[in-house]
Amino acid sequence: MAHLPPLNAIRMFDAAARHLNFRLAAEELHLTQGAVAQQVRRLETDLGVSLFHREARGLALTEAGKAYCGPVRRALTLLEDATQQLRPEQKQITISVTPSFASKWLVPRLKDFSQAHPEIDLRIMASEAQASFQSDGVDMAVRQGHPPFGADLRAERLCYLDICAVCSPAVAEKVGEVAKLGDLAAYPLLYDAHDLWHTLLETRSAPVPRQILQFSQTALAIDAAGAGQGIALAPGVLVAADIADGRLTCLWRNTTTDEAGFYLVTPKKLRYPAPHSAMESWLLDQIQPTG
Repeated sequence: MAHLPPLNAIRMFDAAARHLNFRLAAEELHLTQGAVAQQVRRLETDLGVSLFHREARGLALTEAGKAYCGPVRRALTLLEDATQQLRPEQKQITISVTPSFASKWLVPRLKDFSQAHPEIDLRIMASEAQASFQSDGVDMAVRQGHPPFGADLRAERLCYLDICAVCSPAVAEKVGEVAKLGDLAAYPLLYDAHDLWHTLLETRSAPVPRQILQFSQTALAIDAAGAGQGIALAPGVLVAADIADGRLTCLWRNTTTDEAGFYLVTPKKLRYPAPHSAMESWLLDQIQPTG
């Protein structure tokens, strides 16, 4: 029987072959770049062939590397599938969301999910950075934007963006009736990291705003609007509860619709199908009436 190289070295080669970059492979495997590069060199020595061309812009597979990477990926997939089948399905799921979506929509409703599915261990990863399904252990993500999000991902639209200009009722009384978005440029505008004010005012050839207050997150801009500090632009799903409760007033709503929205994004191959299905169904049932 032929001598097989160490499994760890094969896993590192597989990651490097997919990314064509030792740094990205190391991030996926939670190792240092040097450790991955060293193990790949040992694998090449063990096999007696070069698997990569080391180039200034990154890595390129040699002919031997190209021939090796396909069977290696299939073998690792078989091992992963066989191992998963031996384990009972875990009742846990990790969902990645932005802090604003978490605070303004998800967290206030989590009690309902926990009551409906007490057997599921739900983990929330709230960050502005886009999480990786491979390296961060994320099972699903709610992302704001346009599809497609990746060839190996499935995206289900939860709701359209439905952008609204909102402020406190007291500020709304001062503003009065709004004929067009540009009319609001005379009042303090609350910007966030999505920069929707700049984009929408520019496309409508509106005047330059007189006063701007910048926030790093949409939720902070929404809270500032409720405190009477100005007018925020935010997705309708994030302000629907505040509008319904009278904390915010909608001055203007974007009536045009495109593919932009909030999407539930998941890998096509799921780690835990049962809790994923429960969470997806709950999200759709909860968000569509508000979105």
